Amino acid sequence: MKTKEKKFMSANKIEINKIYCADFFEKVKDFSENSFNLIVCDGPYGVTENDWDKMPDIQQYNLKLIKIFSRLLKDGGSVYLFGKPNCLDFIDYRPHLKLNSKIIWYQPSRLAQGRLNFTNNYDVIGYFSKGKSKVFNLNDIRVPQLVELEHRKRCENVPSVLNGKWSKTKFDERGKNPGDVWGDIKQLTYHSKELISRELLNTIQKPKRLIERLVKASTNMGDLVLDPFCGVGTTLEVCLESGRNFIGVEQNQHYVDLTKKRLQKVEEERAATLFS
Repeated sequence: MKTKEKKFMSANKIEINKIYCADFFEKVKDFSENSFNLIVCDGPYGVTENDWDKMPDIQQYNLKLIKIFSRLLKDGGSVYLFGKPNCLDFIDYRPHLKLNSKIIWYQPSRLAQGRLNFTNNYDVIGYFSKGKSKVFNLNDIRVPQLVELEHRKRCENVPSVLNGKWSKTKFDERGKNPGDVWGDIKQLTYHSKELISRELLNTIQKPKRLIERLVKASTNMGDLVLDPFCGVGTTLEVCLESGRNFIGVEQNQHYVDLTKKRLQKVEEERAATLFS
């Protein structure tokens, strides 16, 4: 069997399609600038008692990340930054990246968190780009139409629509744009088949469908994706399955080991399919 050829980042011979056990703020010194097409960052939120999540100012922490990501991204590359509603408050990210939208990942089934305030039922995913985004694959992420075809056609024929700004917008049988409020992808539960262990629930591991939407929307096959806090490797698994290249960084050796097992399983299943 032919040995799989290793790929490297040109400047520092960093091997791609690999996870590194390291602190991201140290490892990033080895990465070449203007190298990545996409960064998926599900890092600290600053809201739990976990050691990795404790910090005095989540906004300044995210601004530090945004500055780093701006250097690492290619022109037109994208970033998805996860957080709570206040993750981008009080900081000026505009000199570094363009904020295209704040995606609301809506979770109405979350348990109530107290009796003195409304329950937080969503996370924010900040969608940034370095300049104007060069990739947005709408046809790869369409969701089912919620409006009946006949009603949509009647709306399209209203004179103000026919002669207006949105006159070219037509019903598409392949589905519609997901918009910026996502309630169709549920968070993992204790019964989710993809959940690796209970300790990862709601803090470390995100659903594959969620990460797939981000990766497929903002990259093409062969593009390079960075996950700076990759946990148990969901982003890396999605990249491997969809033909994207990747680099992952995670400082917890146990999570790195779990990620390597996930990636090995994908490779074995691919090989079994090929030879069958």
